[in-house]
Amino acid sequence: MDVEPFGPGSMHWDTAGEYRNLLVAGSALILQTMHPAVGAAVAAHSTYKADPWGRLERTLTSVQTWVYGGADGPAEGRRLRDLHALISGVDERGRSYHALNGEAWAWVHWSLFERFLVLNRVFGTPYSPEGEERLLAESRQLGRILHVAEREMPQDMTAFRAYFTAMVTDRLEPHPTAVDVLAVLHGTPAPPRLPAAVRRLWMPVGVASGEFNHFITVGTLPPAVRDKLGLEWTARDERRLHRLGRLIARVTPRLPERLRYMPIAYQARRGARTHIPQDAA
Repeated sequence: MDVEPFGPGSMHWDTAGEYRNLLVAGSALILQTMHPAVGAAVAAHSTYKADPWGRLERTLTSVQTWVYGGADGPAEGRRLRDLHALISGVDERGRSYHALNGEAWAWVHWSLFERFLVLNRVFGTPYSPEGEERLLAESRQLGRILHVAEREMPQDMTAFRAYFTAMVTDRLEPHPTAVDVLAVLHGTPAPPRLPAAVRRLWMPVGVASGEFNHFITVGTLPPAVRDKLGLEWTARDERRLHRLGRLIARVTPRLPERLRYMPIAYQARRGARTHIPQDAA
């Protein structure tokens, strides 16, 4: 099936490559690994513990290729699916798992969509209802690049909210991998390749980087997920997160493009502006 690649004018083109996305990377992995099949696969086959930022860098490269890679986006989607086709086994409770289980594969995709909504609600400008619907339509397009089954693709935001609530309530569990990921994040320093100007923004609350990672991750998780994991979150914490969110929302649009976007996204955006179509030459 041919899928139209992303390009200038799409919402993903403007948001998917921002360094700001690092703020919800940890909570995305927590949500994903709370699904039993994903948690088991990550525990057995991922390098998140030995090389957390290396794993994240590889993931971000893949995500940026889906969006900014043009014709390479669908090819990267096929490569990723082929890679995961080899991942299967039995978890610690004797349950069989496969990385390409339809529900699990879709959950990884749609949990990222939900994180985009949270990112802009907490650290930017919340989407309008029309913006949410547009972003969902684009995420369905991205789902096709990743070969997510059509039956696993919510048609609109009403269907998505029902889907997300049901997944959190009925399918997610305090999986040992999710708990372990949270512990790893608590001791992880700032990403090593952040530009210096962005690195200074990484810890605006004046705490150690690992504590900052943990704070942001816990704070941006849905309350029902925090409850499942037994995580404490106070009204004071919420006020602190809101202050931080307002600061980042204010600063991000003022950053130069080369500091706001990761390298693949920056180069693609720059190239798109300077490209002259053949029929216009």
